[in-house]
Amino acid sequence: MDFLKRRDENGVLLRSAVRVAIPWARSVIVCAINYNAPAPRSIDPAPNNTGWIARYAWSGKPSETEALIPTDYHDDLIARLRLIESGLQQHTPCETRCYVDTGPIVERNFATKAGIGWIGKNTCVINQSLGSWLLLGVIVTSLPVPETAELVLPAQDRCGTCTRCIDACPTDALVAPRQMDASRCIAYLTIEKKGTIPEPLREPMGRQVFGCDICQDVCPWNRKAPIAHKQGTQPRLELVNPALDWLAQMDAPTFKLHFKGSPLERTKRKRLHRNVAIAMGNSADPQFLPQLNLWSNGDDAVLAETARWAIEKIQSSSILPQTKLFS
Repeated sequence: MDFLKRRDENGVLLRSAVRVAIPWARSVIVCAINYNAPAPRSIDPAPNNTGWIARYAWSGKPSETEALIPTDYHDDLIARLRLIESGLQQHTPCETRCYVDTGPIVERNFATKAGIGWIGKNTCVINQSLGSWLLLGVIVTSLPVPETAELVLPAQDRCGTCTRCIDACPTDALVAPRQMDASRCIAYLTIEKKGTIPEPLREPMGRQVFGCDICQDVCPWNRKAPIAHKQGTQPRLELVNPALDWLAQMDAPTFKLHFKGSPLERTKRKRLHRNVAIAMGNSADPQFLPQLNLWSNGDDAVLAETARWAIEKIQSSSILPQTKLFS
């Protein structure tokens, strides 16, 4: 994640202010899309032989065969932003630039200033009506904000004394309210982290194989979060509590078939299998030993070491680990 440390020619951090990276910027349009789905939470009881893929990565679009084609929210949201951008430029010619997690823009900071929500103690933007299942995108423009424009006050912080997200984080990544140690976050570990995952963090990862929703699943503001009605997309049911052995048996063509064009493509098959091996070890289920033994003797050094750890964990588990559930 070194791109977060990029600086300009004067050594100023690009993400420190929008005009550092984009000198002509005068205003920012912030857009948010709800991605909640009518499906279980990661903290709900689930079969012991399943993993968890983050909610935002489930989406797909129907094809001619009615099978859902994988989609990525980056592509979906950027296309929507460019429609707005095109309409804006037709009405008022100006310089614009769109971003969805791809540039030197801290979207959540602008989201709070735009009144979309407040930054919760889990570091996510929370809207009082929509909860935190939000995808954010911005359009930076050269248009100044008119002096006569009605100012939008930042959303009031409504987390109060609640610390459920902090208490629920298995890896203690939320070191303080609104402060995250990204190197301990399960989303970082399963998606961005290359190579070996530190051993002390493997057991706390539980069954997470791509991303993590725990700090959002326990948030009271998400109890009544509405279901998203995104035209043309819907959750791919095979990705909700996916079977670990199904993920483990994927060769390169099968992985490409199921995940090309989806967020999981970023992680790639080898890293996904590394994560699956950890989830298998945490399951304490001996049925996974043949697959883990196969991996432990393979050419991928990281996967082989992780598989050996998982084998040892299963063999040393006399009883299944207890899972902490939240309501």
